[in-house]
Amino acid sequence: MSTNPSFEPIMAANGKLVAPDQGFFNDLSSEVSDKGFLVTSTEELFQWARTGSLWWMTFGLACCAVEMIHVNMPRYDMERFGAAPRASPRQSDVMIVAGTLCNKMAPALRKVYDQMSNPKYVISMGSCANGGGYYHYSYSVVRGCDRIVPVDIYVPGCPPTAEALLYGIMQLQRKIRRVGTIER
Repeated sequence: MSTNPSFEPIMAANGKLVAPDQGFFNDLSSEVSDKGFLVTSTEELFQWARTGSLWWMTFGLACCAVEMIHVNMPRYDMERFGAAPRASPRQSDVMIVAGTLCNKMAPALRKVYDQMSNPKYVISMGSCANGGGYYHYSYSVVRGCDRIVPVDIYVPGCPPTAEALLYGIMQLQRKIRRVGTIER
């Protein structure tokens, strides 16, 4: 193949068109694959970092909170998937609402949600948080926390198992990878 100073495609020996800097990119590709570098965009890098470092806070209201704490213990160890608990909403990316949400607790839920920094995600855990559950027809229960805050992942069950919550965390990670930052 000869050099072409006009930066037009060059005809290779096999008759295929080749870009003027194709050799450079082939060399770069082989060097990267040999040395183990990763070439990506900053957007994909941020999405990868966001999925690998989800900091969650508990909003445990009832019996589902026991399973939520159980998933962070050594048997299930949610931290191996990059999800670590935080006590402050200002340090959290994810809020897990677990249990029966009463009407008097709804403004507190919204206030805590508003204190979280963007991007923020919500996981609704259990039948009561998803839609009122057993207390659906009670006058004092909110029929789903999605009436107060936007919910990204619903974890069904009464109470849901620790495996179900772990699966919900992994689904949230997949959703962030697929969609990127969820704008609200």
